[in-house]
Amino acid sequence: MKREIEKELMLWKNNNVEMPLMLIGARQTGKTYILNDFCQNNFEEYIYINLEKREDIKSIFEKTIDPSEIIRNIEIVLKQKIDIDNTVIFFDEIQVSERAITSLKYFCESDENYKIVCAGSLLGVKINRFKSSFPVGKIMIKYLFPMNFKEFLIAVNEQLLLEEIENCYLNMSPMIEANHQKAISLYKEYLVLGGMPTLINDYVLNNYNIAHVNFELSDLIISAYLADMNKYTENTESIKNAKIYNSIPSQLAKKNKAFKYSLVDKSARKIRYETSLDWLLASNMVLKSDLVNKNVSPLKAFETESFKIYLSDTGLLKSLSNIDYSEILLDKNDMYKGILTENFVAVELYNKFGELYYYKFDKYEIDFLINIKGDIIPVEVKSGVNVTSKSLSEYIKKYNPIYAIRFSLKNFGYENNIKSIPLYATFFLK
Repeated sequence: MKREIEKELMLWKNNNVEMPLMLIGARQTGKTYILNDFCQNNFEEYIYINLEKREDIKSIFEKTIDPSEIIRNIEIVLKQKIDIDNTVIFFDEIQVSERAITSLKYFCESDENYKIVCAGSLLGVKINRFKSSFPVGKIMIKYLFPMNFKEFLIAVNEQLLLEEIENCYLNMSPMIEANHQKAISLYKEYLVLGGMPTLINDYVLNNYNIAHVNFELSDLIISAYLADMNKYTENTESIKNAKIYNSIPSQLAKKNKAFKYSLVDKSARKIRYETSLDWLLASNMVLKSDLVNKNVSPLKAFETESFKIYLSDTGLLKSLSNIDYSEILLDKNDMYKGILTENFVAVELYNKFGELYYYKFDKYEIDFLINIKGDIIPVEVKSGVNVTSKSLSEYIKKYNPIYAIRFSLKNFGYENNIKSIPLYATFFLK
């Protein structure tokens, strides 16, 4: 399946290959598949090494971090001469060896033309807890998220619809109603599937019939996440990590969605659970949206202690919430459809902007604030076609932004200084 990050990988190959490339993302987002496909199709020679499975090669890094010695010893282990100029080496599950990560600095600084890519589960966590100095500036880091709706449309062979959505977005002109309804239908199915490649692949293999999709695959991914918590953390920390993760559906179901430690555990306190939340954020399993007390640039300077936590994938949120996909597709559960919708927009915005913020004023709340070229744009999210809301209109009256954005199931339009953008076009926002 085509992924947008492939363009960035090609830029690395063409312009900056001397710097090792590290792909960071949560488990099951497709890191190994993408890098494997990229290496096979773009280099004359390719060597794949899973450091979690190859203890013999992992042990090489414990003895030396000199690139020439590492390569020579790998050649001996693999019984294979490595042509440095034409070979790319992929170190998978590199998080199991801190020395291997440290060696990337020396691969970068070497006069030899080494081509190194790497990936692994929980690399974000590993970097945050690096015992020695992490080789900042010596590694090109790219982040991989679950497939977004644009990638989903490409996977289900809807390139023509995708082009029409882009055309309507650029011109802010309504789509033909039949195409609009088709895009909404696909968006709703994506909302419950989520962007995990395993689920989308199962959907494709079942001829796009969502009734035949094995949604237990989402449960298996969540089980793998929980297993990682046990595998890579101490027992007490893994329990706290799991409690926070499992609390997210109830956190988002509140009228006030601000994260509350008391919902994790009645006796929970920030001082005991903050490091566990940091672990989940670094793992890319969850996303954080900070409340700001000023709606001016830079928003980060005005973060408060209040925040919301979203899951990194709506399909996993559906599964963790234990709701049936039909409740969303048939509009039987408007409340939770709204929760999934807000989470969907949070994921799409985070993928684009790398940060999330929301804002409160008087008695009103704005779902998201985004910074576009120094202008702070308010964003409102609605899960249906009923867009009646006082918050956005009051915000416009009080702060007079250059424009506002409302995501909903309504068609494209621009009225009263509000850009109406269908939820299925969220990914085009830049």
